[in-house]
Amino acid sequence: MEQQGYLQIDEARLEYGWSGPGPTQAPTLVLLHEGLGCLAQWRDFPERLVAATGCGVFAYTRAGYGGSSPVTLPRPKDYVHREALGVLPQVLDAVGIETAVLIGHSDGGSIALIHAGGVYDPRVRGAVTMAAHVFVEDVTLAGIRAARVAWEQRGLRERLAKYHGDNVDCAFFGWNDTWLRADFADWNLEHYLPAIHVPLLVMQGIDDEYGTPRQVEAIAAQTGGPVDARLLENCAHNPVREQPEQVLGLIADFVHEVTGRAA
Repeated sequence: MEQQGYLQIDEARLEYGWSGPGPTQAPTLVLLHEGLGCLAQWRDFPERLVAATGCGVFAYTRAGYGGSSPVTLPRPKDYVHREALGVLPQVLDAVGIETAVLIGHSDGGSIALIHAGGVYDPRVRGAVTMAAHVFVEDVTLAGIRAARVAWEQRGLRERLAKYHGDNVDCAFFGWNDTWLRADFADWNLEHYLPAIHVPLLVMQGIDDEYGTPRQVEAIAAQTGGPVDARLLENCAHNPVREQPEQVLGLIADFVHEVTGRAA
């Protein structure tokens, strides 16, 4: 990304990147990464979003991932709720964002939904989710167990270490162990949905190994504002990598609709 640095939020040092216009020049698209993600794993997506929308793109790495500060494990059951309600508002304040569209993948999508439903933030004009979860499904847990096997036997640790460095164990076990705990089975954020009144673009791959279309259906049925729900063909859990052109087109159209900004 064009500009990179660190933010101090509470006790954590969080890495961030920015591409495109600054917050006083155009709306800002705020990228929220998945449960094993970080700033670097967005690859060229921020620059492609700038080209497609004319907006600035800001991304940061949550504590416990990438080059940000580590966290103490185990993570609390409500770790995504704490991020959405406590950390994300401070991050938006720290970088001076004036008009925002949240764009979240997997855990990041869940964070976007909780923020949109749990924080009165007039800066946020809309939210995009990709493979977000609002409750736990059997297929979710099966996918997370398969990831544990890949970690132990198929080189997943080595692949993730390229992005997370010294945080690689913290990143993986903070996600994997938390979701597989017995007390996590009733994790749910549906009660935030009726309070969401900004427009949503909700995407999920038909072949998502971590969730079924019930996730999209629940969001569409319970959200208080307009929802554009899309199930993407030939796509599993990562729409950005598996259907990049379709995702960019859908986001560009959505951003234009909610901000009036065209590329």
